[in-house]
Amino acid sequence: MPERVLIVDDDQSMCKMIEAFLRTRGFESSWHTSAEAAFSALQTEEFDVVVTDLNMPGMSGVDLCERVVANRPDVPVVVITAFGSLETAVAALRAGAYDFVTKPIEMDMLAFATERAAKHHSLQQEVKKLSEIVEKSTRCEGLIGESAPMRQLFERIRRIADSEISVLICGESGTGKELVARALHTQSRRRGCPFVAVNCAAIPEFLLESELFGHKRGAFTDAKAERKGLFLQANGGTLFLDEISAFPLSLQPKLLRALEERRVRPVGADQEVPFDVRAISATNRDLEAAVEEQRFREDQFFRINVVQIELPPLRSRGTDILLLGQHFLKHFAVRSGKQVTGIPHAVADKM
Repeated sequence: MPERVLIVDDDQSMCKMIEAFLRTRGFESSWHTSAEAAFSALQTEEFDVVVTDLNMPGMSGVDLCERVVANRPDVPVVVITAFGSLETAVAALRAGAYDFVTKPIEMDMLAFATERAAKHHSLQQEVKKLSEIVEKSTRCEGLIGESAPMRQLFERIRRIADSEISVLICGESGTGKELVARALHTQSRRRGCPFVAVNCAAIPEFLLESELFGHKRGAFTDAKAERKGLFLQANGGTLFLDEISAFPLSLQPKLLRALEERRVRPVGADQEVPFDVRAISATNRDLEAAVEEQRFREDQFFRINVVQIELPPLRSRGTDILLLGQHFLKHFAVRSGKQVTGIPHAVADKM
């Protein structure tokens, strides 16, 4: 369906000339010789772009631009200014105009400005539609997306969430591995129990054993009190082992035994303590390559990789980029106490 342009100029012959030219560029146009009539038409009809002269009797082009921005902010306005009249061009841009061209009109320049404005309008409509999807969608526990890879991901999460099998989540940094782990937890029967996350790469090796398995009082220097490890803190729920590829090779046998036997021996303890935890692991590295290079135990790999979920990179998710942009725009606007109505056209045009 061709984009519709509303042409406004008190010179009827100019309106007809612009209409005829834009038709050759694939636009469908209608025109009015007064800003008042044009604004009334904008209230009852749908247009993608408004092209208006600035100097008209009655309501000026600047006034029309201000009204369009206030009442139909999704419709970009291209204004036509007198040659060399920088002051009126600046006034139009301050009133919210999307772009301007100067007289005498170079039709190719007008067509270029109109095409850019129409593209901007299309992007704004897409953002609006995606925003409505975000509001109405039964999103998968904080995961946002309507692309085919994300719909497949949501379906897989629903299928395996309520099982007890170990899951390995693979994907590039920033693809949402922890969000997937939380979705698996909140859609499982364990949702009422703790979700405990640990970044295996962020804890020094000499502390990681105590952090995961706990320790008895006096087990080592500064162990002044008994401490439950994360396995026991997550009892009944889910333990998320992020960056599992960084797990020290020396501790992997103890981790493997804990996952197999569902029991842990705190540092300095004489007896093992049972626990009930579902383990979910994540990595942005190639674990199979790490196994071949003997940086990761093969039996440990098979224990955590009963089911593997591969997260799609952002570059393969199409219009999800707009969805995510709109989501974060709202998030940071609320956090900053700012009112933001949409993505600026300079940004949207590049997306």
